[in-house]
Amino acid sequence: MSDDPSWTQVVKAVEPEQPQLKRVLGPGLLLLFIVGDILGTGIYALTGQVAAEVGGAAWLPFLLAFAVATVTAFSYLELVTKYPQAAGAALYTHKAFGIHFFTFIVCFIVMTSGITSASTASRAFAANLLVAFGIPDATVTTMLIALAFILLIMLVNLRGVSESVWLNVVLTLVELSGLLLVILIGMWAIAGGNADWSRVVAFETHEDKGVLLAVSTATSLAFFAMVGFEDSVNMAEETKDPSRIFPKMMLSGLGIAAVIYVLVSITVVALVPIGDLVGSETPLVTAVEAAAPGFPINDLLPFISMFAVANTALINMMMASRLLYGMSRQQVLPPFLGKVAPKRQTPWAAILFTSALAAGLIAYVSLDAEGSIVALLGGTTSLLLLTVFAIVNVTVLVLRRQPVDHKHFRTPTALPVIGAITCLYLVFPWTSGRPAGQYAIAIALLAIGVVLWIAERVYTSTRRRRGDADTGGSSGAGAQANGSTSAE
Repeated sequence: MSDDPSWTQVVKAVEPEQPQLKRVLGPGLLLLFIVGDILGTGIYALTGQVAAEVGGAAWLPFLLAFAVATVTAFSYLELVTKYPQAAGAALYTHKAFGIHFFTFIVCFIVMTSGITSASTASRAFAANLLVAFGIPDATVTTMLIALAFILLIMLVNLRGVSESVWLNVVLTLVELSGLLLVILIGMWAIAGGNADWSRVVAFETHEDKGVLLAVSTATSLAFFAMVGFEDSVNMAEETKDPSRIFPKMMLSGLGIAAVIYVLVSITVVALVPIGDLVGSETPLVTAVEAAAPGFPINDLLPFISMFAVANTALINMMMASRLLYGMSRQQVLPPFLGKVAPKRQTPWAAILFTSALAAGLIAYVSLDAEGSIVALLGGTTSLLLLTVFAIVNVTVLVLRRQPVDHKHFRTPTALPVIGAITCLYLVFPWTSGRPAGQYAIAIALLAIGVVLWIAERVYTSTRRRRGDADTGGSSGAGAQANGSTSAE
């Protein structure tokens, strides 16, 4: 029964008393959730690194990443409106193929990417807090602040989805204001004749890379800044009328983020020489300093950056917990992860579990702060998610054979095909130009997932054998009754 996608109806029939998630997301809140999830750590740190790959044409990789994300978003829209349930890509994979191991791996990859992103954002929050308040930087201090921050995120998440979403609204508005500030100050300087437009179209690559490989590498990196729209599908059970509002809100959110990213990248490149931009760890601060030397951006931007990365951590932890909750309800993960607090209507067990994993990652990252954490973990996150996106694009076509009894969004057949091909193109090392470190981390994470899968299967098998031994004296009629129930 467990390998048959229809078994989910049996689960619902035998668990009618389980509390359901609270539907609080309307169109406006959903749009802010999507925009807030896309905007964040990526754009505040990646602009200079993207420019290092392609020179002044840094806006091009962001635009290409938007195109790839949009094609895949159409596949997600068909699936989330067809199956408006939590768990996202893992749920769709299970319905399409019914293979628990495959479903588990997809679930684990998506969950890990969210937790890794949130852990990186938490550490960035701690680093910005130290700068904002002039506290001497120290490894232990940064780690403790990051751990305290992830604990605060956990408490907000436990409090309720309403509180989490409204906090997301505030944080989204703050991080959006920071990006708009960069754009407006930059445009003011450009209008005053302080821009060099020749840099915007200047294409520069490493000597060992051709144009196509350089663009692919930069797009693979820029894609980290576009991910986030897929997190929203894990909030389907907390969205009002998801089949109706998801298409407009997801596509609108992607469009808003793309416009902001392109404007920011063009503004920054026009104002700052490429050499200075590539060497800057805070490219947006560098751009505003060039545009308005007297503007106190060094005092203001660390606080704005704190809000931006806080929003990234909040939304990713919300996504990860809902993903585990949804797959637990589908009996792919242990049942305790599907527990819902009767009063607050939040998946408390999944929240505690994902927060514990995030705390472990924060400790690990904080103890090894060499190199660009955003580039390495951000690139690994996009690598993992692009793999999942390729699977989702294939899943859409497979699930066309399983109609549902309600109207839903339907994407043109050509788009999932294009999406699968482009996502895989940005995954393979010989086409994406990714560093080996990203693949090493991804393989290690997959190894952890396989170990957990084996442990879960051994535990389930042992428990089943013990149950059979305890009921060995049951009557044949009882066994027949159980068999009849399973068949149903």
